[in-house]
Amino acid sequence: MKSIVKDVVSLCLYLAIILGCTYLAVNYVAQRTAVEGSSMQPTLYDGDNIIVDKLTYQYREPRRYDIIVFPYRYERDTYYVKRIIGLPGEKVRIDTHGTIFINDEALDEHYGTETIRQPGNAFTPRILGKDEYFVLGDNRNDSTDSRDASVGLVRRADIIGRALLRIYPFTSIGIIESD
Repeated sequence: MKSIVKDVVSLCLYLAIILGCTYLAVNYVAQRTAVEGSSMQPTLYDGDNIIVDKLTYQYREPRRYDIIVFPYRYERDTYYVKRIIGLPGEKVRIDTHGTIFINDEALDEHYGTETIRQPGNAFTPRILGKDEYFVLGDNRNDSTDSRDASVGLVRRADIIGRALLRIYPFTSIGIIESD
């Protein structure tokens, strides 16, 4: 009888530890997110499942070209996956030719697959605050991002984490490169 009680207590303790570690991992270390839509193609595709690293930005600031996840402010449980283009304190502008300017210098980047047709609210220079980021989807002409007022600039406090690893589809498992 004593052995059965000891085994039950041991099993309950084991389960409590597993549940505690799972809770900590999901809330503070990483989260799985599914990509919906084509705004990040060709980097990420509709149906991709990614792991979002929640720890990195506890120790360093987000960097240009990091792919981040943040909540959409107008719809509960909806998250956006976009690439950081503009950093705090910078001036961002997109001209009528689709060229992105950071502090009046053309940005030399290769993530956008085509010329931006609609600069949106970035046609007028945007000066980012001390905790604001300008984000774009890689599929620039099929992305709702910082050029659109519904997304706007992303505050540092709203960033959940950075896209780290693609875990599905299985044929594309791997680290998500951001620079």
